[in-house]
Amino acid sequence: MKNRIATSLVSTSKRCAPRQHGTPAILAHTCRSTYQSCYSSTVAPPSVSQPPNADYLAFPGAAKSAFSHSLKFEQPSTHPALSTYRVVDQNGVVVDPNFKPDLSDEEVVKLYRDMLTTSIMDIIMFDAHRQGRISFYMVAAGEEATSVGSASALAKEDVVFLQYREQGVLVQRGFKLAEFMNQLFANKYDPGRGRNMPVHYGSRELNVHTISSPLATQLPQAAGAAYALKIQHRQNPSAPPRVAICYFGEGAASEGDFHAALNIAATRECPVIFFCRNNGYAISTSTQEQYRGDGIAARALGYGIDTIRVDGNDIWAVREATKKAREMALQDGGKPVMIEAMTYRVSHHSTSDDSFAYRKKVEVEEWKRRDNPIIRLRKWMEAKGIWDEDKEREARESIRRDVLKAFSEAEREKKPAMRSMFEDVYEDLTPDLKVQMAELRSHLERYPEEYDVDEFEGGKDSLTSQP
Repeated sequence: MKNRIATSLVSTSKRCAPRQHGTPAILAHTCRSTYQSCYSSTVAPPSVSQPPNADYLAFPGAAKSAFSHSLKFEQPSTHPALSTYRVVDQNGVVVDPNFKPDLSDEEVVKLYRDMLTTSIMDIIMFDAHRQGRISFYMVAAGEEATSVGSASALAKEDVVFLQYREQGVLVQRGFKLAEFMNQLFANKYDPGRGRNMPVHYGSRELNVHTISSPLATQLPQAAGAAYALKIQHRQNPSAPPRVAICYFGEGAASEGDFHAALNIAATRECPVIFFCRNNGYAISTSTQEQYRGDGIAARALGYGIDTIRVDGNDIWAVREATKKAREMALQDGGKPVMIEAMTYRVSHHSTSDDSFAYRKKVEVEEWKRRDNPIIRLRKWMEAKGIWDEDKEREARESIRRDVLKAFSEAEREKKPAMRSMFEDVYEDLTPDLKVQMAELRSHLERYPEEYDVDEFEGGKDSLTSQP
């Protein structure tokens, strides 16, 4: 299996110049001595002076480029598209003869239930938005295998950066339904204290950085985090090596942050997995209007990054590729790896979007019928004899009950105390903030009929200055 994955990965490891084995620390908290010790281990680059009568270019910007005597521009049409790695086809039939599942039947069922949980929760929360019970939501329909499959190949200690459509990553890593609901309803148990939009999840315990709205900002953050992990492991070699993984859509790859992140990760040899969910649409912009090149994977090759393209609707292909990518990212002190998972966004972009304004409904229905990642895994499980209609019914009913229970409990909880809007910037409230808080309380007392303060923990009494 490893050999098969290895041959599918497009490797860029045979570089012209020797690899550097050390990098300067850029962490703000790192002292000068650490900086010097890290930098002192750097191997000086070789001379790139042009040798006499050489048959190749040896300029600094393009070493080992053979000279040509014919005037020829390279054309994309002369280069075949990167292949797409697949383990199980649309009918649930194994097509990779070297594939051997490394999970028990119980573990496979767990992955399947994680995908069902993501799907069922999405349906309930989308409807809840339409009923006016939450303000916003983003559905991951059609992409469940990309998140659950990749997350299953990570270590708990690995550092995760999400975009906004990776509920399955959180489910697989142990994020509880109550935690989803507390964030979506922005109640008093929301770790963000109601300050983020819905679906902006995060978990310190699970090493998942909180999602932020600006597109693609997580990419350079992940590269920097991976650089930190590399330095930390160098300082403490006995600690388990860790990688960072960054999820993003193909639309985010049009942002400058994408290119900056890949370049610094490549030149600093950071142990990071860039995981692109290429689902065909960046909100209303189809891939045909986004780019003319060979997807996103081809761009990573241009930055000198080992790359693979996988069938994102095949959970086994996603899992196997991520396992191998993690192994590669930790080799020789660290390096970046790119995975482009080809899938299809069945859902609208968000609850604020009507995708049928820019694509035909028949197109969506065809994808739902022909290549659903949940159905594909279910077919494989049924062929193996570990799943049937009765188990399917029981699983869906129990998951739906659990989601609705967490939904109901979170919806009944009070909102965070109004006082919290003034907190968490300074250790102690400044005089200015105390004045503002007193003014807010005075305003609420002056117009009590205009505001429902009872839905907040402690009501207006929370606005009293504390010694």
